[in-house]
Amino acid sequence: MHIALLQVASPDDESVGARLGRVDRMVRSEQPLRGVDLLVLPEIWTAGYFSFDDYAQRAEPFNGPTLAAARSWAIDLGMHVHLGSFVEADTEDRLHNTSVVVGPDGSVSASYRKVHLFGYGSRESELLSAGETVGTGEIAGQPIGITTCYDLRFPELYRSLVDAGAEQVVVCAAWPAARLDHWRLFTSARAVEQQVNLIACNAVGEQHGVALGGHSRVVAPTGEVLVEAGTDEGFTHARLDPDLPRRFRAEFPALADRRWPTLPTPLPFQEHA
Repeated sequence: MHIALLQVASPDDESVGARLGRVDRMVRSEQPLRGVDLLVLPEIWTAGYFSFDDYAQRAEPFNGPTLAAARSWAIDLGMHVHLGSFVEADTEDRLHNTSVVVGPDGSVSASYRKVHLFGYGSRESELLSAGETVGTGEIAGQPIGITTCYDLRFPELYRSLVDAGAEQVVVCAAWPAARLDHWRLFTSARAVEQQVNLIACNAVGEQHGVALGGHSRVVAPTGEVLVEAGTDEGFTHARLDPDLPRRFRAEFPALADRRWPTLPTPLPFQEHA
């Protein structure tokens, strides 16, 4: 499976329309994208993740301009496109951090509203409504799971994806450079503990004084880092074996060895003298 990760910057002084146009030109001018199976973009790259004051204004319906662009790329270049995520306004005027995967025929093959909303140094949890279901689907016949950024800190979500049949998991992110070590740690840990191919695309550049970390990466279930980008905007390519998770799980059946021990009775609170 040929993967292309597109690291995108979302400068504060660039309009959403200008950014969509610029990224459209990047995608269409990248000749190596012909033959790519899956293109992945970062989290909320159209609106800019840290543009919290503009979320309401820049929110779009599910079938808005970001999904329209992804559909166009998927159809014209004959590939699956994980559009990263965008600020979705639902029919009840709630906002969500929504990811979508589009197939080569333009149809939606998977979608996901981010479950774990970030609050530390962020207004995401204040402004958005959390999703309530895991994101699963197929890419070229391969079962996949979808997560977003902060989700990486919650392994139980990834185990739910595995239980639902996922063998490849795609993560879009706007992960700050200040916690780059955590990004590397969690992307590797989730790949190894869940025995999946982990495909992670991060944003780059600076937004409202926050430097984004880049270093998009693909990690095999063995822990091998198949590719890791730097901090520049642009494409990084990787080839992965989509059948490796199945073979590795059979060879090293850690998932099959899971047990559910009885939880202890919580200790009563005791006030110390």
